[in-house]
Amino acid sequence: MRAIVIGSGVGGLALAIRLAAMGLEVLVLEKLEGPGGRARVHRAEGFTFDMGPTVITVPPFLEDLFATRPGEPRLYPDFPPEEGLRHTERYVKLVPLDPFYRIHFADGTYFDYNDDRDHLLEEIRRLAPEDLEGYLRFERDAKALFQKGFLELGFTHFGSLFDLLRVAPDLLRLDAVRPLFSYVRKYFRHPKMQRVFSFESLLIGGNPLAVPALYAMIHFVERTWGVHFALGGTGALVEGMVRKLEELGGKVRYQAPVRRILTRKGRAVGVVLQDGEKLEADLVASNADYVHTYGELLAPEDRFWHSDLRLKRTRLSMSLFVAYFGFRARGDEGERLRHHNVLLAERYEGLLRDIFTRKVLPEDFAHYLHLPTLTDPSLAPPGHHAAYTLVPVPHNGSGLDWRDLGPKYLEKALRYLDEAGYLPGLMDRLVYTHFVTPDYFQWTLNSHLGNAFGPEPVLWQTASFRPHNRSEDVKGLYLVGQSYQPGAGLPSVLMSAKMTARLVAQDLGLGAGKP
Repeated sequence: MRAIVIGSGVGGLALAIRLAAMGLEVLVLEKLEGPGGRARVHRAEGFTFDMGPTVITVPPFLEDLFATRPGEPRLYPDFPPEEGLRHTERYVKLVPLDPFYRIHFADGTYFDYNDDRDHLLEEIRRLAPEDLEGYLRFERDAKALFQKGFLELGFTHFGSLFDLLRVAPDLLRLDAVRPLFSYVRKYFRHPKMQRVFSFESLLIGGNPLAVPALYAMIHFVERTWGVHFALGGTGALVEGMVRKLEELGGKVRYQAPVRRILTRKGRAVGVVLQDGEKLEADLVASNADYVHTYGELLAPEDRFWHSDLRLKRTRLSMSLFVAYFGFRARGDEGERLRHHNVLLAERYEGLLRDIFTRKVLPEDFAHYLHLPTLTDPSLAPPGHHAAYTLVPVPHNGSGLDWRDLGPKYLEKALRYLDEAGYLPGLMDRLVYTHFVTPDYFQWTLNSHLGNAFGPEPVLWQTASFRPHNRSEDVKGLYLVGQSYQPGAGLPSVLMSAKMTARLVAQDLGLGAGKP
């Protein structure tokens, strides 16, 4: 039995690995010249840059994936007993980071965020002692959200509204549906603490002012399993996944963009590539963007539930401007900066409204600055650093002309890092720059309007309301990745792959039903 997976992102590869372990003949079709999708790698002049996700949490999900073998796709349980990372380390080496993030405020102060409760309390005492008691209450309630939303419901495929209604009383009792920022303000009075404990939803494309408070559970996801980095970059993780897939007999074909998913009598039977080549399959899985999959890869007559009107009404996540740069080291970069840095602007709520609601490009901006060579110097030539700085921006529904704005924004972003003192003298030390804009997400990664994270995780696009992993329109068509359930972020994408593999196994009668 043959399966075609469209896209070699982390979700597509993770699903392909489990399908291959189930005994299917698996072919992954990738539009670009190498694997990874959003997690692809850019190499130039001796520098290695991860182009996408860099925050790795819940390493046991990777261990579960790399421990698969022929006949053992490990579809259950949700959370296998933790046995270290011995299988993972055959493919990629993960190292824990401390702190997880250094969160910089506009006044020059910072908060080092990690999994040490005593350290967190000391950081709060240092910056906002009036919020110590509030943190203890937040800790208690965020843990309850984590236990319900992640440990109990994380792997639930919400295939109908009934599935959501069944758990709604618990979510309402936990106050999980109010906006995250509003939820955080119940516990913290100081603006700095309100930002520290709400910003992380941005890492999965969510506006803290709009996503449900359920996402406060991220605090305990990270406190439970930490934040890690793959030596060699996330690209090394992707390469390890490709190797695992090939060991299981699966294949990846590059520079093979899909033009159309073929159907016959309401069932997916293969794909047509851009050059007209037809490839047959018994099932098809798409790791591509939701609107692209239904709006471009399926013919209009094959769609009912996912009509043009529904696709048009989908509220998409923001996009990103990302500047990749190599520069001469001065030796003091690690004094003010850490591996992961969140550089907050003076404004917070107003900035978020500009990006998500007004869809305008603000004069000020917040950065996520990734400086991996503090952890892995091999990513740059000797005496140099490789870094990227990421700025949330509106998606292309804004009408902004990035062909004109891109070079100017690159200059502005890098000059800010220099003049604000994060990387003093940077402009004179630069040896390489590259940047991507929402146009890259739209035209290279096939993300509708250049969105970076799929449908925005607002309440009415969460759980049952988020695109399902089994198509309602076409039998034998499955979906995986950040656009689908449970959502964006590396842990969620790995969960998505396991959930979709379960659906395939159930539909094929492969005996992989829940024990």
